[in-house]
Amino acid sequence: MFKDREDAARQLAAMFKGRPLKDPLVLAIPRGGVVTGAVLARELGAELDVVLARKLRARYDPELAVGAIGEDGEEYLADFARSVIGIDDEYLQRERAHQIAEIDRRKERFRAVRPAAEITGRSVIVTDDGVATGATMLAALHVIRAQQPHELIVAVPVAPPETLDTLARHCDHVECVLKPAWLGGISGFYGDFTQVEDEEALRLLRDYRRPAPQP
Repeated sequence: MFKDREDAARQLAAMFKGRPLKDPLVLAIPRGGVVTGAVLARELGAELDVVLARKLRARYDPELAVGAIGEDGEEYLADFARSVIGIDDEYLQRERAHQIAEIDRRKERFRAVRPAAEITGRSVIVTDDGVATGATMLAALHVIRAQQPHELIVAVPVAPPETLDTLARHCDHVECVLKPAWLGGISGFYGDFTQVEDEEALRLLRDYRRPAPQP
C-alpha cells in the first residue's frame, strides 16, 4: 500500500535504477497521473509533459477501447472495432467528435502552460497513478508510438497482471510496483487518494523544472 501518489512515484522511480534512458520524457495521463508523473520525472531527471490522447469507446461497453485519438488528430482504430455490436460509421463519427471536444478542452488549458514536448527519438515513459482495464493507457500508447520514440515504457504503481500483459504487447517495457491478482479499485492501494483537480495538475505542470544532469 502506498502512502500517497508521491510515495508511489518514488517507489516506481527506484525500479529504473541502472536503466539507461535516452533524453527521457515522462508523459502523464491527467489528472492524477500528473502528480505521479512530476515526482517520477524529477527522480529520473526527465522532462515532464502530459498526453492528451482519448480512447474511442464501444457503444455498449464504454470501458472497451475500439480505438484512440490524439491531440494532433492522429487516429487509431483497432482491427476488431467494426465487429463490435453497435459500431458503425455514424457512431464512430459521433464518438470522435465527443472525444475531440474533450481533448480540445484540455488542450486549451494544459498547452497554455506547457507546449507539447518532442517525442521522436526519446525514451518516453507513460505514467498514471494506476491502471485497471488499461483502456486509456492503450489509447495513449497508440498515439505516442506513431511519433516514433526511441523506446516506449509504461510505468505505473499498481495494475493487475492481465492488464500489464496487454500493455506489454503495445510498448517496449513495463514497470509496475504492485501487481494484485484482484483489483477492486486503484484507491484501495493508497492511504491518501484525494481527487486531483485540473488546477493542481496545471500548477504541477507549470512549475516543474527538469533537474540539471548529474555529473
